[in-house]
Amino acid sequence: MSEPFLAVEGLTLDYSTKAGPFRAVDDVSFSVDKGRTLAIVGESGCGKSSVAKCIMRLVAPTAGRISLDGTDLAGLKEAQLRPLRHRFQMVFQDPYGSLDPHLSAQEIVAEPMKTQGLRSKAERSKEVARLFDAVGLPSTSLERRAHEFSGGQRQRIGIARALASKPDLLVCDEATSALDVSVQAQVLRLLQDIQQETGITYVFISHNLGVVQEISDSIVVMRRGEIVESGATADVLQTPRTDYARTLRRAALDPSAMTGIKPRHIVSALAASA
Repeated sequence: MSEPFLAVEGLTLDYSTKAGPFRAVDDVSFSVDKGRTLAIVGESGCGKSSVAKCIMRLVAPTAGRISLDGTDLAGLKEAQLRPLRHRFQMVFQDPYGSLDPHLSAQEIVAEPMKTQGLRSKAERSKEVARLFDAVGLPSTSLERRAHEFSGGQRQRIGIARALASKPDLLVCDEATSALDVSVQAQVLRLLQDIQQETGITYVFISHNLGVVQEISDSIVVMRRGEIVESGATADVLQTPRTDYARTLRRAALDPSAMTGIKPRHIVSALAASA
């Protein structure tokens, strides 16, 4: 059998605090095959975003391995990481704060191309126009600033910016949670279409079981920095083995407790399997 495209083994992350070290991620291991989607779910503060930051090497893990296509990212210094960073990109939660307000949409999406050495302005403009078309944004909006776009449009710009590096792995950290329900569904469909066309691999961070039901193949459930359950998405959501996963599922079935996307067919599917 071939090795998984992304393999996280024994990942541990300690943050320094005034009270001493705080363990945000404790011996976490999982893997995802190329072209597939793994979701990491759990309540706020469970460590899922810290895992995302480690994968992206925005923070250095305290211990463990992060193997991307056979290369261990965890032990690399920044100078060694730099030529590899285009292979793994991130879409952030906040579509308002993650875009530079001083740049046009075209400049935002073109920035990664400059970093990778694409010097021709004409070639960058052509590629930006292609990416805008891919994420469903009109070419007439290329010169607009971020504040002139809606939340959903800004998130599409963020996706286009991430795709500009031609990554093999895209980490989406609560990428739809700040969006309206209908816009969330549009962004999820967009991500699914991109995956079908390019074979990109996703790690999708979310607290929302409706979202992960829609987009993921496998799922990891985290609590207090540890994995408490994992498996195929359908299996974990329909027949959770742990009390904590069952609690998350019950919350997803309670309309008053759900936040973000709540398509009727997802809620109905979860309810039917209760």
